Amino acid sequence: MISAALPLMPHPDHPPSAIRSIEARVIGFDANWLRLRWRIDGAGQLVIPAFAGKGRADGLWTTTCFEAFLRPNGGEAYVELNLSPSERWAAYDFSSYRESMTERAFPREPECTMRKGEQLAIFDVAVPAGGLPPLPAALGLSAVIEEEGGRISYWALAHPAGTPDFHHAACFATTLEPPPAA
Repeated sequence: MISAALPLMPHPDHPPSAIRSIEARVIGFDANWLRLRWRIDGAGQLVIPAFAGKGRADGLWTTTCFEAFLRPNGGEAYVELNLSPSERWAAYDFSSYRESMTERAFPREPECTMRKGEQLAIFDVAVPAGGLPPLPAALGLSAVIEEEGGRISYWALAHPAGTPDFHHAACFATTLEPPPAA
């Protein structure tokens, strides 16, 4: 299990205004839940989407949104998870790079929780393990961050050259192993 903090880097063409750093980590993983956390330092101007209640929604990435990408080892197919502080979420399957996007079935909804202070924000999510692809899988953790004034920055473990693209293989910069046996 990944327990160390994984620093996310802002895309150089889309710098943040006040956000100083973002780190992501796996904070727990068992047969039922994968628990992820994003920690945002310098969050005073962070725009948090209004509470919308649980449920699937498209287009979450147009404002503050947290994302996980999982590509089972040895394959081209991957899963994209979009997780919003509004409590809305989305899950998609792709057959290969940005090809054949379909809605991914989930056994139940992820649980999303946002806490924000003056300069620090924490976003926690519990993803049902039954919705994950086979593991081990290459993992990309990322965030789209909106700040007051409409500034959008794109954060990832790594970025490819060119425009921000969390689907790119360069962003799958770590590995998620299966949870330890109980």
